[in-house]
Amino acid sequence: MERLLNGMLAFRDKYMFWLNIPSVTVIDIVEIIIITFLMYSILIWIKNTRAWVLFKGILVIVVFVLIAALFQMNTILWLAGKLLNVGIIALAVIFQPELRKALDQLGRKKFFLGMFSWDPNRVVHRFSEKTVNELVKATFEMAKVKTGALIVIEKDIMLSEYERTGITLDSLVSSQLLINIFEKNTPLHDGAIIVRGDRVVSATCYLPLSDNMELDKELGTRHRAAVGISEVSDSLTIIVSEETGAVSSALGGVITRGLDGDELKRQLMELSDAGYGESRWQKWRRRIGHAQTNVESHNE
Repeated sequence: MERLLNGMLAFRDKYMFWLNIPSVTVIDIVEIIIITFLMYSILIWIKNTRAWVLFKGILVIVVFVLIAALFQMNTILWLAGKLLNVGIIALAVIFQPELRKALDQLGRKKFFLGMFSWDPNRVVHRFSEKTVNELVKATFEMAKVKTGALIVIEKDIMLSEYERTGITLDSLVSSQLLINIFEKNTPLHDGAIIVRGDRVVSATCYLPLSDNMELDKELGTRHRAAVGISEVSDSLTIIVSEETGAVSSALGGVITRGLDGDELKRQLMELSDAGYGESRWQKWRRRIGHAQTNVESHNE
């Protein structure tokens, strides 16, 4: 083995002397591993907060700047250079809540613990059709008796920062549980609940209020909170009005009022069909399978 190694080194020195191969030490390898691990952890942190949406917006701007550099658009490049320093300060202001939370976790020694441990609760699963039916059933049972409710259904952006403002439950979704939570004068009825997959993870959660001036003035705090959480995440929020018993939903900063059972179920099924934790290829295969099933049913 040693003879073979010496022969390879001799071949490199004689015929491949022109290659400038840097020497790599153990310290260099450890440094590369540390930097890679830190970059991966930062990207995971961005992915699991609302910073991911802002980060994708920044990537779009970077792509436009690269295109401008490719085609020598000097005016755009000059503006980008002048705005760079201001942009860094703006990022610090925009990401202030997330940065403060990360530093707080670092100070409590939870940062590295979170990096080296795997938390099964962080895996987001697509909720089942049974959960959809239970949500619809509970919603309209509460609507009949005008019981106010606020149900936030998490999608891709994790709502951990809002989950921590409430009381941890971690219970399977059922119509009886939801009705009991929002029953008037009970300890958990005030605030919102967060649904992740097939489980209610937290209750009595505080949500950010929307400052959209175009919203109907008749809408109260519950509806503004639903729109507010939909503006900072990709979640779907179900609202039951305590005054009228009307059912509404908020998605992407838009509120849809006066829903019936079929429409609410359709929205939930569309959210479910988005496929939590699935790759694009898996989503495409599942949709093709659904389409084939529908065609076969129609032919029959």
